Amino acid sequence: EHLAVRKAAGIFDVSHMGEIELRGSESLKLVDHIITNRVSKLVDGQALYTCACNETGTILDDLIVYRHTEDHVLVVCNASNRDKVTAHFQAQLAELKLDCTMEDASDRTALLALQGPKAFEILSAFGEAGSALATLGPFRLTQVELATIPCTVARTGYTGEDGVEIFCPSDRAAELWRALLEHGAECGIEPCGLAARDTLRLEARLSLYGNDIDETTNPIEAGLGWVVKL
Repeated sequence: EHLAVRKAAGIFDVSHMGEIELRGSESLKLVDHIITNRVSKLVDGQALYTCACNETGTILDDLIVYRHTEDHVLVVCNASNRDKVTAHFQAQLAELKLDCTMEDASDRTALLALQGPKAFEILSAFGEAGSALATLGPFRLTQVELATIPCTVARTGYTGEDGVEIFCPSDRAAELWRALLEHGAECGIEPCGLAARDTLRLEARLSLYGNDIDETTNPIEAGLGWVVKL
């Protein structure tokens, strides 16, 4: 599985990740208050990697934040921290009283990661919409239909390889999974598990919450000073 991702492509079901949807005119203000990076500097359709810290400055979780529009932000957190991060966002929202609503959309959202040097060749088999994804820049996102399934596709991942992460309705995830395997068969695609994801991210020097970072670690000492905007 590890070598398939490095040499061809692998597909991961990472639907266990948590998704928090924020909407409203002050969504960016809320997120900037909570994270160490700065989402207000992004343009629409751009994402960033960051940390959320507690009051002592240690890491509650590491996150990827996707800016759909000025009033629509998606925050993806680790599964084990979903309740903790959601509660933290809710507490900050209640304290600041901002124009923002939040929803834990995790249960209705599936997330599939297609990673590897042949990822975009596989996507091109979905037709014009899939072929156009090759022009998507790193940490950019867009909305497309793949096999008639409405998807948000982001050029992100946690393997050290090029590729995408695909958000879709959870009730159509199996359909999309099968389509990706079918279109990727000639390219050598392999279904991959979380053990391979762990060896891949470790080889790429990407931190894993609960292993390399936790609430005893601050971002600076973890080597994550590059996501801290003082």
